[in-house]
Amino acid sequence: MDAFFAAVEQAAKPSLRGKPVVVGGLGGRGVVSTASYEARKFGVHSAMPMAQARRLCPNAAFLSGRFGAYRQVSETVMGLLRELSPLVEPLSLDEAFVDLEAGPYGPALAAAGPAGGPELVVAIAEDLRADIQRRTGLTASVGAAGSKLMAKIASEQAKPDGFVLVGIGSERAVLSRMPVRALPGVGPATEQVLHRVGLMTVADLAEAGEGELVQLLGKAHGAGVHQMSIGFDSRPVVPDRDAKSVSVEDTFEVDLADRDRILHEVDVLAARCVARLHAAGRSGRTVVLKVRRFDFSTLTRSETLRAPTDDAAVISETARRLALAVNTTGGVRLLGVGVSQLADFSQEDLFAQLVHEEEAAEPEHEPESESGPGPVEEPVEPVVPVAARRWWPGQDVTHTQLGPGWVQGSGVGRVTVRFETPGGEVGRVRTFAVDDPELQPSEPLPLTEWLRQ
Repeated sequence: MDAFFAAVEQAAKPSLRGKPVVVGGLGGRGVVSTASYEARKFGVHSAMPMAQARRLCPNAAFLSGRFGAYRQVSETVMGLLRELSPLVEPLSLDEAFVDLEAGPYGPALAAAGPAGGPELVVAIAEDLRADIQRRTGLTASVGAAGSKLMAKIASEQAKPDGFVLVGIGSERAVLSRMPVRALPGVGPATEQVLHRVGLMTVADLAEAGEGELVQLLGKAHGAGVHQMSIGFDSRPVVPDRDAKSVSVEDTFEVDLADRDRILHEVDVLAARCVARLHAAGRSGRTVVLKVRRFDFSTLTRSETLRAPTDDAAVISETARRLALAVNTTGGVRLLGVGVSQLADFSQEDLFAQLVHEEEAAEPEHEPESESGPGPVEEPVEPVVPVAARRWWPGQDVTHTQLGPGWVQGSGVGRVTVRFETPGGEVGRVRTFAVDDPELQPSEPLPLTEWLRQ
């Protein structure tokens, strides 16, 4: 799916169509989950700190995630994919592999052979893209190939709203001109190692051979990179794979010895981990820190929270605590941050986490308590319920007189709402007191139902 979270918001909110939209955490440590193509023109991209995104594109609509809405659309798209084959392997809410040979088109593809098979694949892909747009109002990009590696690369080339077919036997020709970073698993650190010895393109990797890559990158990683460089990928499509954990890690060119630098890298990794959690529509209960020291000894530390979370601040602070408990004397070669014991998102939990981010980022908007201005260190009596005084940009609401709408912004005791629905015209804007009893949070309006109307 193309710019999925942002595209769902644009489809659900007529006033945002054709305008820059950025979805992600809105607090001080928030990161971008998805940016619309209009926002990407300004340099905004996923996993970027939200503060940087605001500087690059200050006129964008910055919205918190509505994972209930994204899951609704995702289920529709995955249902269309399963009509093509029982072998559908979701990678996240907005991406999946499909094995066409295992589905209804399998016999026809086999009968068509090398001559007619590509034409049939093109027809299947174009029909799929049309069905997705008709059912969801969103666009999708499709890559077709003989392996998961090449299908993934083809889908990236097809973006946005396109289709690319990599014919059997043309894999090396397609890969050869690409930079080494085009291969999955080749990150910044691996890229630096390869560039240092003059390996700049995938063709360079293939020519270098497996032996040299194993010497540079290690046995497993080097062998894997070489296989990818020659277009070899025998992995099957595994239906309904349920990830046990989400994690990211970085190997550093120079061992890190400074404690503040180590903690900064932990924050960066935590933000990337949270972005992956959001993309998968998951939250997790156990935060895991991985540390490989200068002598190649590897330590793993973990802490289990009281409840699943996708909160960037919570995950980062937990990973920082774990890092502070590790002896890093002598330097750190690799750091990793992960989350396990995964669970599906709870919309109520998400809003509670967003309250935490908003309150940390905008204390000046906190209403005064009866005991005086400013925050109270130890609350000793109930205050106005959070739901009655705090609203999040993009949040679905309904008004007893004006009907459904969404929050544009809030602060200093007021909340601004635009009243519009998917498939309708640009709606009008009204402002209310944050505790107006006629204004209440609501569930997302299903895009597919509005499109059918």
